[in-house]
Amino acid sequence: MSQPPTGAAPPRNTYTGLSSYHQCRGRMEANWAGFLARRGARLAQQQRYGQAAEKVAEDILTDLFTNLLDWPLESMNYQVERADFVLTALGVKRLVIEAKRPGTLQWRRAAMAQALEQAWRYAAEQKVPCVAVSDGELLYAEDWDSGGSRPRLLVRLDAAEPAEDLWWLSRDGVYRARDTEPVLAWPRDSVAAAVAASGSGTVAELLHREYQLPARCFAFVPDPSRPNTWKLPYLLADGQVDGKRLPKAIQCILTNYRGAHADIPEAAIPGVLRTLEEAARSCGLMPDQRAATAAAYRQLAQAMAQLSRGDRNGHSL
Repeated sequence: MSQPPTGAAPPRNTYTGLSSYHQCRGRMEANWAGFLARRGARLAQQQRYGQAAEKVAEDILTDLFTNLLDWPLESMNYQVERADFVLTALGVKRLVIEAKRPGTLQWRRAAMAQALEQAWRYAAEQKVPCVAVSDGELLYAEDWDSGGSRPRLLVRLDAAEPAEDLWWLSRDGVYRARDTEPVLAWPRDSVAAAVAASGSGTVAELLHREYQLPARCFAFVPDPSRPNTWKLPYLLADGQVDGKRLPKAIQCILTNYRGAHADIPEAAIPGVLRTLEEAARSCGLMPDQRAATAAAYRQLAQAMAQLSRGDRNGHSL
């Protein structure tokens, strides 16, 4: 996820003043030891035979959401339109969860990216704006925001103490837009946006018909289930920055490229520009990194300076 531009106002920390937060925090602290004990008992199969079934991770997650995060058992819906779990509140779908066999995600970027692609496909089909993936060890969640994904939390489920960030998946926290950075963050950038899944996997990847690239390679993806809505390719299939397409994507927004202008809603432009700036910085192409750089990156730097000023003044570009 892109970091706020230099000079931007720091995010407000509003949630810790909510009574629902304190109630959830107290419940997690009171029940965490019992959760860890049950989790350990469920994982005994893994210690005994070297691996455990996906059902073990599902049981750990059910325990987490119902005993610690205040979700009633009747809110846990299993195998809904191919999704492992769908959490509902008053009949409204709030969260799609993809469970994986214990130990299969760990800190593997490719495995996490593949799980996220699967979760987002199911979420898009069901019009759910938030997903989580977990193997019973890691729990990672993202929101869909203005054409891109934003991390909601990354926590370890084997930690000695419950993570404060778990509140963001509680019944009172999941529908709120996050106004702070996650306590833990995946290294450098969003898993879904920058990492290519390795191997063929078990789920066929949706590809853009013209570019033959998956959704994560585009800077603007309003609907991950409809490739014809994806715009501005800037990554290669392996997750590396495409040095030829990146400046073209920037020019399509800030000037034009061969007469083409990007048909992207104005509200989504700041997030798209931050995504493209992050890619440019990862290659050392911005003017403050390289004096002799292409015009597209100078134009991007000017736009980001305006965006930073807009953030300070309470409005965007």
